[in-house]
Amino acid sequence: MEKLLVLNCGSSSLKYEVYAMPSKTSLGKGLVERIGSSTGVITQKSDKGVFEVEKPLPDHDKAMELVKAALTDSEKGLIETIDEITGVGHRTVHGGEDYASSVIIDDDVIAAIEKNIDLAPLHNPPNLTGIRAAMEMLPKVPQVAVFDTAFHQTLAPSSYLYGLPRELYTKYRIRRYGFHGTSHQYVSNEAVKLMKRSVENTNVISCHLGNGASITAIRQGESVETSMGFTPLEGLVMGTRSGDLDPAIILFLLDKGYSPDEINKMINKESGLLGLSGISNDIRDIHIEADKGNQDAIEALEVFAHKIRQYIGAYSANMVKVDALIFTGGIGENDIRMREMICHRLENVGIVMDYEKNKTNGASAGIVSKDYSPVTIIVMPTNEELQIAIDTYKLINDKFKSWMLIKE
Repeated sequence: MEKLLVLNCGSSSLKYEVYAMPSKTSLGKGLVERIGSSTGVITQKSDKGVFEVEKPLPDHDKAMELVKAALTDSEKGLIETIDEITGVGHRTVHGGEDYASSVIIDDDVIAAIEKNIDLAPLHNPPNLTGIRAAMEMLPKVPQVAVFDTAFHQTLAPSSYLYGLPRELYTKYRIRRYGFHGTSHQYVSNEAVKLMKRSVENTNVISCHLGNGASITAIRQGESVETSMGFTPLEGLVMGTRSGDLDPAIILFLLDKGYSPDEINKMINKESGLLGLSGISNDIRDIHIEADKGNQDAIEALEVFAHKIRQYIGAYSANMVKVDALIFTGGIGENDIRMREMICHRLENVGIVMDYEKNKTNGASAGIVSKDYSPVTIIVMPTNEELQIAIDTYKLINDKFKSWMLIKE
């Protein structure tokens, strides 16, 4: 049995989880918050109880020291000694065009993450900080980068190129990259298992719906279309992001006196469900107001569902054959009514929901389509941390097997 540490490092937070492999058993998880402040806090949960400490956390190195203390705590720790960790998997947002799969981290990988900071300025720097802190803490343990963008590197040029002068692609690599790849990969694989089908003979459309939302068309295990683009802003209406826009709107707003920073804040943090409803980015709050007859809330929900249906229809046309439609993410897994709104009127493309199954399924994995539906509708809870652990375990063991072959 191997024990792997999965890290998701943000600018002021650090999420982690420990998995026993190959059994895929979670031994516990934790969250470090308010890194860089005088009142940082760590909360770790497992079968042994809750470990919680509040102390100054000036930087990520101190945060990692606190993670080590929590992991090895004599009463509520997840492991006895830090030497039990045999690999570390890092959620890394942007690999650009450099990586089409997860990879063991070396100097070249670090250089590539640094090179792609321009493409993910809010995410790649803290991801790098987490990698360096983990390498400092566990210098002899292999570290693996699992890129959000890697799963979508199978897109064809017809899917990833924009209708812009080609020099913008060749010079600046402006293209569709896609995100949420780890989630889409995990749920599509799990859905195929649930359907007792083979990956090579199955096409799925995966809807990751949460505060951030994206849809991916997956043909025979490979991403062929995805809604997020050069940044996570493109595509669906989301919690606070606008999704697709006529680009001339930006020019219009600039002409009206809005600054680039104001527009950037507006379309990323003040739009989407929050902007349309004027209530919240939490869809549960919007449902409550919609039930009271609030027209803005009603329209916000309708716009959200309408845009998702559009993408499902477009991807169905390009895929020719669709075997499964997957709902995942906070909204996809839990919002029964939104799933109904989305699937209503999709019968013409072979997506026929069983509304009673949908009501009773809850957030657990299950099929919510009619038995005769040509497309199987599946609710599948995502687990990006587990997918990172799976990739890390496979890479570390493949490298060991290669080393043994060379030695022999």
